[in-house]
Amino acid sequence: MDKQTFLSELKILKEIAEILNHGTDLKMMLNDALAKLLQVTGLGTGWIFFIDKNGNYELLASNHLPPALLNEEFKPMCTGDCWCVDKFIGGRLQKASNIMECKRLEDSILQNWGETWDLTHHATVPLFAGEEQFGLLNVASPHKTHFEQEELDLLSSVALQIGTAIKRILLTQKEQEIKLIEERNRLAKDLHDSVSQLLFSVSLSAKAGMTMSKEVAIKDTFSQIHEIAQNAQAEMKALIWQLHPKGLENGILSALKNYGEMIGLTVQIECNGISSLPSTIEEALWRIGQEAFNNCKKHSNQQNVILQLTIKDNNVKMVIIDYGTGFNSSVKKELPSLGLKNMKERTEKVSGTFSIKSKIGKGTKIEVKIPL
Repeated sequence: MDKQTFLSELKILKEIAEILNHGTDLKMMLNDALAKLLQVTGLGTGWIFFIDKNGNYELLASNHLPPALLNEEFKPMCTGDCWCVDKFIGGRLQKASNIMECKRLEDSILQNWGETWDLTHHATVPLFAGEEQFGLLNVASPHKTHFEQEELDLLSSVALQIGTAIKRILLTQKEQEIKLIEERNRLAKDLHDSVSQLLFSVSLSAKAGMTMSKEVAIKDTFSQIHEIAQNAQAEMKALIWQLHPKGLENGILSALKNYGEMIGLTVQIECNGISSLPSTIEEALWRIGQEAFNNCKKHSNQQNVILQLTIKDNNVKMVIIDYGTGFNSSVKKELPSLGLKNMKERTEKVSGTFSIKSKIGKGTKIEVKIPL
């Protein structure tokens, strides 16, 4: 490598490093870094796949994709299998691959999805940090069917930078989650030590006033104050549980059973499989189950709930069943309440699937399935 080429590559790495070091939003950072890479190298097209340990992939970044790959809102890039992803999942892609025919482009031609700009092949590079792999960086140019070793070395260096930046952002997100949990715990303690105690004092004072007063009107007033204070205490207790669920350290089933009993439900637990769940998934299941129990308490007109948790084939499935009032559910209809919509959104946020079945007089069944 001559001095001019070395300085040129050093400049490229420096410019991309500046983008990666200052980025805080994962998708935005990857798109900006990919755009800069294509700009300074003169390569035409690029995209980045994020691939989880179960082999599920997501298109996190892309730049200057041909119309064929943009068909139906990136459908060719977000569905189906391809050779580079298959090799990555199978552990056969450990370094930059000189050239690889693109199955997505080939399928685009066969299906007549649109113009491909004469792209047929791409270089592919795994993204990693240490022993942890995150996905693939793919780049291509019209009529280009071969990448020189120097080009692959440069792409490998960029991929290493990207992998390190991804790791940094994921660690930052984890730290933020921990800080959020700590803040919830602090707020729960403050509410318990201050507001809950004040409400308890109001309730006791009102009860004493009922006992000491002889006039009916005054007794009734104290009675109303006592009832309001007790209702507020119950609401505050539920809020504190939402912020800091008791028993979660003993597992999601223990926490949900305790919460259900706290709001007056009888919870029957059925468990298949044992596993330590990631904190994000445990948090999601806790919030979803909590919302489901609240709905049952408010709308089912009965107190019995079945809670099933199954861990199998790298998935966790939670099912909550009641045999109460129920409602007419249909896949064609929009979810009838904000609570159900929140449950669905929380499930999808952790890449899970949410379903609900209900009939009037037959009860309701909620099923959540999340990949581990």
